[in-house]
Amino acid sequence: MTASKAATPQSPSAPLVPASSDARTLVNKLWSYCNVLRDDGVSALDYIEQLTFLVFLKMAHEQMHRRIMPIDILGFDAWQQLLDLEGVELEVRYTEILAELAGRPGVLGRIFKKSQNRIQDPAKLKRLIRELIGKEVWAGTNTDVKGDAYEELLAKGAEDVKSGAGQYFTPRALIETMVDCTQPTIHDTVMDPACGTGGFLLKAFEYIQHHLPADASQEEKDRLTSGAILGNELVDATARLAAMNMVLHGIAPSSAKTSPITVGDALAEPPKQHASLVLANPPFGKKSSITIISDEEDDFERKELTYSRRDFWATTTNKQLNFVQHIYTLLETYGRAAVVVPDNVLFEGGVGETVRRRLLQQCDVHTLLRLPTGIFYAGGVKANVLFFEKPPPRQDGKPLTRTLWVYDFRTNQRFTLKQNPLHRHALNDFVKAYRPGEPRDQRRATPSFKPYPVEELLSRDKVSLDLLADLKDNTLEVTDLTVEPHALARQIVDELEAALSEFASVAEALRPRGPVAEPGVSNE
Repeated sequence: MTASKAATPQSPSAPLVPASSDARTLVNKLWSYCNVLRDDGVSALDYIEQLTFLVFLKMAHEQMHRRIMPIDILGFDAWQQLLDLEGVELEVRYTEILAELAGRPGVLGRIFKKSQNRIQDPAKLKRLIRELIGKEVWAGTNTDVKGDAYEELLAKGAEDVKSGAGQYFTPRALIETMVDCTQPTIHDTVMDPACGTGGFLLKAFEYIQHHLPADASQEEKDRLTSGAILGNELVDATARLAAMNMVLHGIAPSSAKTSPITVGDALAEPPKQHASLVLANPPFGKKSSITIISDEEDDFERKELTYSRRDFWATTTNKQLNFVQHIYTLLETYGRAAVVVPDNVLFEGGVGETVRRRLLQQCDVHTLLRLPTGIFYAGGVKANVLFFEKPPPRQDGKPLTRTLWVYDFRTNQRFTLKQNPLHRHALNDFVKAYRPGEPRDQRRATPSFKPYPVEELLSRDKVSLDLLADLKDNTLEVTDLTVEPHALARQIVDELEAALSEFASVAEALRPRGPVAEPGVSNE
């Protein structure tokens, strides 16, 4: 059962508890060995992958040998085999085990799909097995401890920007804020079509558990861990981390026949399943390698090079605009969404205008949070969180959006990843102004939180939602020595890309639609 209009919202939660000291101790122990393996060319992301494989094998071993109700997940004791081997034999057997498990169905196959042994020194592999992972009791450890430890490892991997892990990581404080505002319930089906390592899904799950109704049935509880939390990820290696993350946090049993994480291009085809809540931070980047063809704009000249989405409003190579359209199609009636989008989604002309106009018409786009720079691992990114719902159409045909409330958390705010990272308490004022679970007509306007009626939005040039951009930023009057040069350079590049995108929209609008004669050649 998915969420319906009758689903009861719940009071906003306090910020979720950060990782425990036990988790950090475990992380520090495991991470210290990552530095040793760097000399062998093992990146942070590769190291976390190897931990994923080995921790799973250790957990299977523990469940196989527990005294009460043992479970044989693999059909053999892979961990014991690794413990009993040394040298080249250990390396060979470990590689064989990975290949064998990659062919299994369900969560097991998802975790081990395309897995490879990246630790080529058998002595270091042995130490990782025996001393670091082998001395921990993973299956018996409190889920919060081992799950938090895994999240902390992923966060450390994200800090290692050279490994590319940062692109899959959304700041925990922002995730918690989006979850607190959307208030997932046990009746929801929660989806993230670009889930990375699963951060949004985990926080939604934790929120639901923290607010579990006293009268929740066992069937509802079982559904929460077997079908209510779903994600999709394009990259195999990242999907593996997400699947293991789900298992460690208790979202999916390790013996599950189907994985909560699917792999593939979310934009390739219409959704097979719908959601009552979508939480997402789709990948940043201006262009997709494939052009989407909508039903309303059939370009036969490019059709052989594209795939078709007849459920989209417009054709574009802009990935963020495509994800906004895709998330709309994912939502069931009365569904809701919170989506991170870059600035260009708010003001880009051409297709951008079409998508914004349709979104205002066919959804209740009620809140926009303007984010500061310095909170993402991609430096200089200007982004926002768009909150919207999908009510049934109005009989009078008027837009479903009535008022868009815009909160400015960007002006006079400065964050950096290391010296001044974003924490959840910094967003308390926004959550208070948002008033989760309360009627939006009870909101109050402030200098940083202003309402805009839909009539004003639809009358703006290109239906631009780049609002409150004229506020004076006093921090720009001084030199910010905490901002790293590469972040400033990235910001300049983003500004130039936005300007070029505007020029491209004008050029596209002026492009002749019929046959064009070459200079000096008649069309007759």
